[in-house]
Amino acid sequence: MDYRKLTEEEISRLTAAGCTADSWDNVQVAWGKESYADHISEAHFSGEIRLGKMDKVFTLAGGIPCRSGIRGARLHNVTVGDDTLITNIGEYIANYRIGDRCLIDNVDVIYVGGESSFGNGIEVSVLNETGGREVIITDRLTAQTAYVMALYRHRTELHERLSEIARRYVESVKSSVGTIGNDVTMLNSGAVMDVRIGDNCQITGVMKLQNGSINSNSFDPVHIGNGVIAKNFIISSGARIGDEAMVEDCFVGQACRLGHGYSASQSLFFANCQGENGEACAIFAGPFTVSHHKSTLLIAGYYSFMNAGSGSNQSNHMYKLGPIHQGILERGSKTASDSYLLWPAKVGAFSLVMGRHVTHSDTSSLPFSYLIEQKGISYLAPGVNLRSVGTIRDAKKWPKRDGRKDPDKLDIINYNLLSPYTIHKMFKGLHILENIRRASGQLSDTYSYHSTTITNHALGEGLKYYSIGITKFLGNSLISRLTNLPEGAGDEQIRAMLRPDSEDGRGDWVDLAGLIAPKTVVDAFLDRVESGEVDTPEALSAGFSRMQENYYSYEWTWAYDKIKEFFNIDPQTITAKDVAFIVKRWKDAVVGLDNMLYEDAKKEFSLSSMTGFGADGSKEEKVKDFSTVRGDFDSNPFVMEVLDHIRRKTALGMNLISRLRK
Repeated sequence: MDYRKLTEEEISRLTAAGCTADSWDNVQVAWGKESYADHISEAHFSGEIRLGKMDKVFTLAGGIPCRSGIRGARLHNVTVGDDTLITNIGEYIANYRIGDRCLIDNVDVIYVGGESSFGNGIEVSVLNETGGREVIITDRLTAQTAYVMALYRHRTELHERLSEIARRYVESVKSSVGTIGNDVTMLNSGAVMDVRIGDNCQITGVMKLQNGSINSNSFDPVHIGNGVIAKNFIISSGARIGDEAMVEDCFVGQACRLGHGYSASQSLFFANCQGENGEACAIFAGPFTVSHHKSTLLIAGYYSFMNAGSGSNQSNHMYKLGPIHQGILERGSKTASDSYLLWPAKVGAFSLVMGRHVTHSDTSSLPFSYLIEQKGISYLAPGVNLRSVGTIRDAKKWPKRDGRKDPDKLDIINYNLLSPYTIHKMFKGLHILENIRRASGQLSDTYSYHSTTITNHALGEGLKYYSIGITKFLGNSLISRLTNLPEGAGDEQIRAMLRPDSEDGRGDWVDLAGLIAPKTVVDAFLDRVESGEVDTPEALSAGFSRMQENYYSYEWTWAYDKIKEFFNIDPQTITAKDVAFIVKRWKDAVVGLDNMLYEDAKKEFSLSSMTGFGADGSKEEKVKDFSTVRGDFDSNPFVMEVLDHIRRKTALGMNLISRLRK
């Protein structure tokens, strides 16, 4: 933009309107405007000042019109864009570039006090409060990069490379001038110090923002509301923080929600996390970590796709060497109300924790379990969560609740409930349970496993559930691979279609805070990071994205090998008859599991579930009140979906078998 100096007439009129300047020669305005004097009053200018056009009329809450301009403000080294209104500034605005069409009203002070990186470069001590797993936060931090930086400390050269990439980015954003983007609204707020603010951000009633970046944009604006105090932070697009939340030394990911007095320190929150009422300290909150309730403390733990019940908490301090202990709840875990875990401990994927557990258990090889405490004993029911309606409902709701509107999505999220990551654990679970029963005898009442107790009945049920889960997954993979199988295809054609596309996918799989990938592929990529071949945040993101893009190719390579292990059928010599056998097994598993879900859902419509309905009436009124509020079982959307799933999967299996016969 081209600027000009003020005319003598303009200076005279501004002076008459109560304006002053250390030097009017340092105040320049945009060309094409005859006079600025009508739009500026009670303003003091110092340092280098650049002012844009002032033609816009704002409409304030209640429909009140208000023209852009500067009224009642002190500006020092400030550039103001076109059609912006700045008014009622308690102290001053210093060292900022302010964009177009902004509204800044009744703010105490906005300044950059020297060279700043605006929250980039802050080291957040996750998992271990005393240090050792620090993650350097930047605008471009992803859940995957943070996971490797925090949890792959055994690869020291890798950690140094990642830190170097982060430090270079930090140097690139350092400046002694802050920015406020276009179409930003800042109202009725306190101090804003060393903060960079992106386009379309809405800031209303905050108490203090210090040393941070708010990466708002027009696709997905950030909203920061009443009473918020934030220090040393990065806030990503689409985030909402309000209602007296306190955030210090934190990264807040895309579409996160923090409010209702939530307190967070030394923590990372990635895409779609929610925190209300409770507290977080030194946590790594992977995507969809949710805590809504008062008296809920998440501390020194790793979580993802997790829901914390009211009063849930953990302890990382055994009063010996300090708060050095950590814990892991693998993806999809839930904690019931008033649950407690004494770290160190590790909970398997998609497990439910109830009661108080102090025995440092590790159930990571037994996913989909219930971990329940009774009279001080931690009982484990392996696999039982596979038949829970809640588990399936969660798996279906997460994709629908992805609130990210920004096309530049930082975190990679794989929503699959059954994947090589969880099914590999089921294979391990089968071997573990079989070995336990073999070692202790089939007639034992209880069995011990990693500081937990498994009853004889629970062990048998676990073997059944894991077999069903494995059959369902391998059958799904096989049928998907043969989707385009021609009618009457011969055995050789079937074998050719089943042959994997690549060797990648075999062996163990890992969950990198939402990204599910083969460990060999992850390790090979991290080798490239160590060598310096991958050396920018963009290159890191691209590498992880390629793993996501190739997921189904990797998945089939893994499943191809497991078909032989589980069904004792070699895919290299498989026949149409073998495929039909597997499909029938798959259909029985899918329908059987759906029937279990159906029966589990039916419990929500039992007479005992109607307690509290029809408060002042008879049994008939109770039933009628219940059906009016909750609907009837047969028309429940989830129940109807389960029944439809049974029909669709049955038809799918029969269709493939029919084509094989032809």
